[in-house]
Amino acid sequence: MAVKIILLLVFFIIMAAVGILSRKRARSMDDFVLGGRSVGPWLTAFAYGTSYFSAVVFVGYAGQFGWKYGLASTWIGVGNAVIGSLLAWVVLGRRTRVMTNHLHSSTMPEFFGSRYNSPALKIVASIIAFVFLIPYTASLYNGLSRLFEMAFDVPYIACLIAMAALTGVYVIAGGYMATAINDFIQGIIMLVGICAVIGAVLTGQGGFLEAVGKLAQIPSDTAPTLGQPGAFASFFGPDPVNLLGVVILTSLGTWGLPQMVHKFYTIKDEKSVRTGTVISTLFAVVISGGCYFLGGFARLFDNPSIYGENGIIYDAIIPSMLSSLSDLLIGIVIVLVLSASMSTLASLVLTSSTTLTLDFLKGTIMKNMEERRQLWLVRVLIVFFIALSVVLAVNPPTFIAQLMGISWGALAGAFLAPFLYGLYWKRTTKAAVWASFIVGVGLTLCNLWMPLFSSPINAGAAAMVAGLIIVPVVSLLTPKPDTSAVDGIFSCYEEKVVVYRKKALDEK
Repeated sequence: MAVKIILLLVFFIIMAAVGILSRKRARSMDDFVLGGRSVGPWLTAFAYGTSYFSAVVFVGYAGQFGWKYGLASTWIGVGNAVIGSLLAWVVLGRRTRVMTNHLHSSTMPEFFGSRYNSPALKIVASIIAFVFLIPYTASLYNGLSRLFEMAFDVPYIACLIAMAALTGVYVIAGGYMATAINDFIQGIIMLVGICAVIGAVLTGQGGFLEAVGKLAQIPSDTAPTLGQPGAFASFFGPDPVNLLGVVILTSLGTWGLPQMVHKFYTIKDEKSVRTGTVISTLFAVVISGGCYFLGGFARLFDNPSIYGENGIIYDAIIPSMLSSLSDLLIGIVIVLVLSASMSTLASLVLTSSTTLTLDFLKGTIMKNMEERRQLWLVRVLIVFFIALSVVLAVNPPTFIAQLMGISWGALAGAFLAPFLYGLYWKRTTKAAVWASFIVGVGLTLCNLWMPLFSSPINAGAAAMVAGLIIVPVVSLLTPKPDTSAVDGIFSCYEEKVVVYRKKALDEK
């Protein structure tokens, strides 16, 4: 117990110190929200990765999908690395940084308002982000409850409040820069922790080959491989179709999440884009690939502690796997999950508060708001969002629990297509953006009451794919946007820059 408490205290002191020391670099809204658009590759890449992977992935998704798909769940981690990190940086990174800087937009809703010349789009997008980010924020605490019950004789509510308060301290004090620095520290902890945990768990099963051999003997209990042994150790697992839906949602979904795309707004220079792409991809390979690879052995830890009145408690699977580890390793796991949760929590509350301030309140309810008042209001809203998420996490009502499951699908289904096409295609129209908002949110919500898909995950994946089809179709069927205005927006890509010959060859 002393080892675990010492690790936690050291972790808390470092996080708070970073926030206090970063306070001088958060004097303006641009500094507080975007780090002055001068964040280097390592901080940006780790901020992206730690915001991507939270306790929901390590405790919830790894246990749930590892149980359902066996070792094939590792494909989710591969998809997260290739699609969610590598391609996201290549396709979105540079263009997002250039156009958002040209449009002076600090948030995704503000981008929609400026890119499509529509204040109404900005307001509606901010409402969608607010509604679906809050439940997602509350869900971050779920993965911590069982781990704290396993490791400490302390009420979960006390740990929850401590985590929320500490996150609030460093985000309010230092803004985005404090968040990015702490994300880097937390990312290092996550990398070391996941490697140590995988090694310890496999060693407890007699090594990798012995563990795979045991897994191959377990018969499948799901269609289409019902009753067949070896499915959980196979290449594509017992249910490859639903596995593909999970890969699409958790990988492509990041392209439309405001808190993820926001990281590209802050990139410093071209070198940061190239280096950040490599670092972010490798981080995802280790963290996401490692989490789902670990979860793939979940069936080897089938015991009464993971069963409840209504069947398997998926959030209990990973804690059950870790319960036999040494105190030192359990302490590392606690700090690992805290790091994953706090980094994502910081990103979400910063995104939510700035979106509500800059996109909803400024210019509508509070017109001509000066910068000092904006900073004050953002900090107040950070406290509000953290407090609200704590309340929801302590006693979540049923509808909130449902919203947690569809938040990624609704946000990415609404935002992904209009954001992506808006960066690349001049012909994208305002009507197409409205259509994407309606279909993305409508499809995921309708699936709650009139199930069209087998799970909210598949509904979210369908919403994203639908948006990618609907936006170009509606754009071609509706009047063209003003050519001169769009040309002015896209002129940012035509600005000439001077580079050394070792970076680019001339036409001669």
